[in-house]
Amino acid sequence: MKAAVLREVNKPLVIEDIQYGNPGPREVLIRTVAAGVCHSDLHFQNGSYPYPLPAVLGHESAGVVEAVGKDVTYVKPGDHVITCLSAFCGHCEHCLTGHMSLCQEPELQRAPGQPPRLARGGENIWQFLNLSSFAEYMLVHEHAIAKIREDMPLDRAALIGCGVTTGVGAVIHTAKVEPGSTVAVIGCGGVGLSAINGAAIAGAARIIAVDMVPSKLELARKFGATDVVNAKEVDPIGTVVEMTQGGVHYSFEAIGLKVTAEQSFKMLRRGGTATIIGMIPVGTNIELHGPEFLMERKIQGSNMGSNRFRVDMPRFVEFYLQGRLHLDDLISRRIRLEDVNDGMDALKTGEVARSVIMFD
Repeated sequence: MKAAVLREVNKPLVIEDIQYGNPGPREVLIRTVAAGVCHSDLHFQNGSYPYPLPAVLGHESAGVVEAVGKDVTYVKPGDHVITCLSAFCGHCEHCLTGHMSLCQEPELQRAPGQPPRLARGGENIWQFLNLSSFAEYMLVHEHAIAKIREDMPLDRAALIGCGVTTGVGAVIHTAKVEPGSTVAVIGCGGVGLSAINGAAIAGAARIIAVDMVPSKLELARKFGATDVVNAKEVDPIGTVVEMTQGGVHYSFEAIGLKVTAEQSFKMLRRGGTATIIGMIPVGTNIELHGPEFLMERKIQGSNMGSNRFRVDMPRFVEFYLQGRLHLDDLISRRIRLEDVNDGMDALKTGEVARSVIMFD
């Protein structure tokens, strides 16, 4: 099969012919239909987050089940599925206490000494985040997929696999935004727009979008933003505090930068909560003014929207089909696998929400 392989940090992905294994016990072979090009892929390509190489990138995807291994009962060939990088074991402390997105059990990968799921000749190719969706097929553990209804368009469904679940989940699960509250979202890429959409679904009374790109701020209004702030033109902290007469109840940082993480905390009102969604690079420290904690301001992280994805993803599909989740506007363009590097480059400019790779 064709796949986009990262062999060196800060180098373009290479389209290669590689092999996938046969489904083993509890494994599922999926024909990839669509894969979003997510900013997280860029973090691994540029070395912000080290990863073993060579690896097939991609982690936001949807497809059709081709074959299943022994003991798989959840899906059958022909089923439509969304993938999720936060695969779960189902029996560790995190899973049993309802925090499946924190599961890190190694049993979700093949054990050392077993044939790799991906290879090129005799060379082992690393599977990226349990998935590797920049490829025509994915061989994954059955706990890395959610079955969905077949009338859901798979290019839109792919977005639910990461960006939408991360953004909406951070609002409804991690922060538990209350109806009638005030919200600020810093960064209006795919994840930030999804957080805005999630805040609207949660019933927030005022949703303030913060970005430096006018076109993205305008797009944010389609997703539910009631107000926009261009951080290139005004001080975002002072503006948000003034607009809300003291700060917001909830803020969300969806870029992954030190400065914006600190801004998210400073634009809170007393008792407010800042949630960091963006992937802040390894080695970066956040500085906060200690006395502000006496105002009971809180800052927290969110991993993949604190999801329960087998429950959440089918619900998000329903939200889309009801017209409440605005996935159509998240797709900036549809590309071929051979154009994946163009999709990665587009992320660097900040002008697009998502490029989606469509497979034949």
